[in-house]
Amino acid sequence: MGFFNFSLQVVVVVFISYCSFVSFVVYGNNIRSNVIPSTLDGPFEPRTVPFDVSLRGNAVDLPDADPRVRRRVKGFQPEQISLSLSATYDSVWISWITGEFQMTNHNKNITPLDPKSVASVVRYGKLRNPLNHEAKGYSLVYSQLYPFEGLQNYTSGIIHHARLTGLKPDKLYYYRCGDPSIGALSDVYSFKTMPVSSPKNYPKRIAIMGDLGLTYNTSTTISHVISNKPQLALLVGDVTYANLYLTNGTGCDCYSCSFPNSPVHETYQPRWDYWGRFMQPLVSKVPLMVVEGNHEIEKQVGNQTFVAYSSRFAFPAKESGSSSAFYYSFNAGGIHFVMLGAYIAYHKSSDQYRWLERDLANVDRFVTPWLVAVWHPPWYSSYNAHYREAECMMAAMEELLYSYAVDIVFNGHVHAYERSNRVYNYTLDPCGPVHIVVGDGGNREKMAVGHADEPGNCPDPATTPDQHIGGFCALNFTTGPAAGQFCWDRQPDYSAFRESSFGHGILEVPLSLPA
Repeated sequence: MGFFNFSLQVVVVVFISYCSFVSFVVYGNNIRSNVIPSTLDGPFEPRTVPFDVSLRGNAVDLPDADPRVRRRVKGFQPEQISLSLSATYDSVWISWITGEFQMTNHNKNITPLDPKSVASVVRYGKLRNPLNHEAKGYSLVYSQLYPFEGLQNYTSGIIHHARLTGLKPDKLYYYRCGDPSIGALSDVYSFKTMPVSSPKNYPKRIAIMGDLGLTYNTSTTISHVISNKPQLALLVGDVTYANLYLTNGTGCDCYSCSFPNSPVHETYQPRWDYWGRFMQPLVSKVPLMVVEGNHEIEKQVGNQTFVAYSSRFAFPAKESGSSSAFYYSFNAGGIHFVMLGAYIAYHKSSDQYRWLERDLANVDRFVTPWLVAVWHPPWYSSYNAHYREAECMMAAMEELLYSYAVDIVFNGHVHAYERSNRVYNYTLDPCGPVHIVVGDGGNREKMAVGHADEPGNCPDPATTPDQHIGGFCALNFTTGPAAGQFCWDRQPDYSAFRESSFGHGILEVPLSLPA
C-alpha cells in the first residue's frame, strides 16, 4: 500500500512575485522515506519506483453479507450519516438516510417513500447534553430507472440534508440527526469546525483519496485514514463503482469486457448504500468533500446522469456562488479549495468557467495564501491509462488557473500515484502548480502499471479522447524533448515521482520548516 505525505509549507515573509503571494514549498514523498523533499529543492530528476506486485493488495469487493455494509438500523432510524463543509467555517452540512431502498423489475411500478413523511432535524451544541440548537433541512428520494426487459429499477430511501449555521471556528460540536417526533434520532456524533481563514490557521491534517470503491483494499485505506485522525477528507472522484455491476448484482472488474451486449451501462445502486454504511465511522465525524468522476455518470432513462451523486451528497454550491453540484469552492483555514467538474461544460463561455473566473478573482491570498484545485482526470500523467484524456479541459482552463497562481492540483482517475514538478503547458515553470495524482484508493479495477514513455506503450492519439470529457485536443508536442511525438521516449521532465500502488495521501500545513 502506498501512503504519501504532502505538506504545504507556510513561510510568513511575503515576497513580490506575479506568480505567488507567499514563498511556496510543497513536500511530497512516500512516508517510508526519512527525507521529504520540497519544491525549493526541485525541479527533480524523474524517478520511477519499480512495480511491486505485493502492492496490489486485495482489490476484491466487499460482499453484500459483510456486516460493515449491512443495514443495522430499523424503521426510520438514520443511517449513512455524513458531514460536509459549507463555504466557510461557520456552517456545515449533515446528511443521512431513513427508510429502505426498493428494487423491482423494470415493468413493475415502485411507490417511493414520501420524503415529507419523515422530518429532517439536527440537534447540536458544544455540549453533549443538552443539544440546545436545532436545524431543519430538506429531503428527497431518487430513482435509477432502465426501460429494458430483465433489468431492475431502484428507488432510494429518504435522503436528508440539513445545514448547521452560526458555528464558531475550531470548536468541537456534538449532534444527533433524524425525526424526534417519531423517536427516530441517531446516536450522538461529534465534529470539529474549520479554523478561521488566515495565513496562520490550518486544519491539522487533510486526507486525500481517489477512486475509492468498496473492496478489502478500500477497507485498508480507510483504516489508515482514520488512524491519521484527519480534520477534513477530500475524495477526488470515483466513489462506489456501482457501475461495475448489472442491476441483478453481478459484478466484474471490467464492465465492457464482461457485458459487451448490455443494452445500457447498468449500475447496481445498492452499492451506494453499502458504501454509505461502510464510510459512516469516518464521515460522520470528518467532513468529506467530493468531486464527481466518470464512475458517477450512471446514465439512466431520459438520459439523466449523476443522479445518485448529486442526490446523496450535500455541496456548498449556493454558498460559493455556484449553480451546480459539479463545481464549488470552500475555505479550510488558510487554504481555498476549488472543486471543478471535468464531465460538464468547462469551455470559456460555459457557466463553470465564468464561475471559476469570479471565484478566483475573489480569493484574498493574504487571508487564504494557499490555492488548491481538485478535479478527477489528471492533466499531467505519464501512465498510458487515460493518457492525455483531459487535454480539452486543460486547453480551456490551464491558463486561467496559472494566472491566479494555483499552488497544487489533486486528481485521481489513473490508478497509481504520480507527483509532478512545478509545470505549466508541459514545461517546467517555477510559477506552475504541482500536480498530484492519488488515483487508487482501493477499487476493484486494475492498477495502472504501464507508462506511455515505455516502448510500445504510447497510445494511438485517436483512442485518447473521452466522450464524456470533450473532443479531440491532444496533438503531437511541438516543442521540448518530445517535439513531433505524441509521447515522450523517457519519463517526462514534468514527472518527478511515480509509483503503482493503492493508498491515500495526507496533506499537512506546518508553520515552520522541518529540521
